[in-house]
Amino acid sequence: MLISRQTSLSKNIVQFCRYLRHKGFVLGVPDEATALEALQFLNYSDRGIFRLALKSVLCKSKNQLLEFDQFFNSYWKEIGEAVDSKIKATQKHVLKPTAKDASFKSLKAWLNGNKSEEEEEAASYSTNESLSQRNFADIPDDEVDELLRLIKALSRRLAVKAGRRYEKTNKINLPDLRRTLRRNMRCGGELLEIVYRKPKRNRTKLVVICDVSRSMELYAGFLLQFMYAFQQVYSRVETFAFSTSLQHITSLLRQNDFQSAMKLLGEKNEGWGGGTRIGKSLDKFVKEYASKVVDKKTIVIIMSDGWDTGDLDLLHQSMESIHNHCKKLIWLNPLAGYADYKPYVAGMQTALPYTDIFAAVHNAESLKNLGKWL
Repeated sequence: MLISRQTSLSKNIVQFCRYLRHKGFVLGVPDEATALEALQFLNYSDRGIFRLALKSVLCKSKNQLLEFDQFFNSYWKEIGEAVDSKIKATQKHVLKPTAKDASFKSLKAWLNGNKSEEEEEAASYSTNESLSQRNFADIPDDEVDELLRLIKALSRRLAVKAGRRYEKTNKINLPDLRRTLRRNMRCGGELLEIVYRKPKRNRTKLVVICDVSRSMELYAGFLLQFMYAFQQVYSRVETFAFSTSLQHITSLLRQNDFQSAMKLLGEKNEGWGGGTRIGKSLDKFVKEYASKVVDKKTIVIIMSDGWDTGDLDLLHQSMESIHNHCKKLIWLNPLAGYADYKPYVAGMQTALPYTDIFAAVHNAESLKNLGKWL
């Protein structure tokens, strides 16, 4: 199998998973996401630790465990040879190295176990690194795909966390380690009594309403990716988008991949990217959808910069109605990520009295905060 040459560690991990599938491993997108997420918990500059981490995530049988080391060494050896070839070609023909060339060099350093503190363009994946902390508006074109993958992994993890709840039970099911240790502290640490838990049905529902107007164009694509990936895992969510009018997009986001969903959204919504009519859009939500999708077990999330060119009275009435009928109303504003931001625009001033939580949504790091609010 011809191994495609990639310039970043995360892309090579995805490519490695495809390579293993070709060798008979049964791996899906969740396995790839888990492998990528694992990098934030280990020192992946250590080749041995990196190999064992991938082995623990990607192997599902004894035979795969026996074969893995051979496939691992074969794949990364070929990648090393490909990177060597690229660097030599660059040195021979290119006078001024590009950002991609720097990425090749960084990947080569990692392949050789170079742990130098020298500053180079990072060729790795970690939600703790600079990409997750950079403003969506400042992401260059060649890093968009990387960020979309990061957001996808993050949103799926948040969705699983939001749906995972447990409660105490007398039936022998799952041991509750934390309560067991606490219960037996008076016994000197001996586990004389085991406390059990069971999955608790989480009845919390979500409604996500995203602003896709012209003023949000630098953020909307990333936020829609978050909504798409979250909806794939969390079934109790209804999604909406608006510019000059509101569109219910839950069914449109049920495509097999994000690009297909975006294509369908573009075909169905030619008016997107225009002005912002938040009041009119939320008024339509209240009149046509709220009675069906909002109750006291529903968290409503509105993602918008608050710039409203429409009727502020409608915005006031709609926000009041939604706030009175939902469990919690969260407003996420990408502009709030700037240190000197103040919510002075009329739309934001009108909405804030009915907002339980107001926060930034300007980068992947800020999306993590949803975990504590859900």
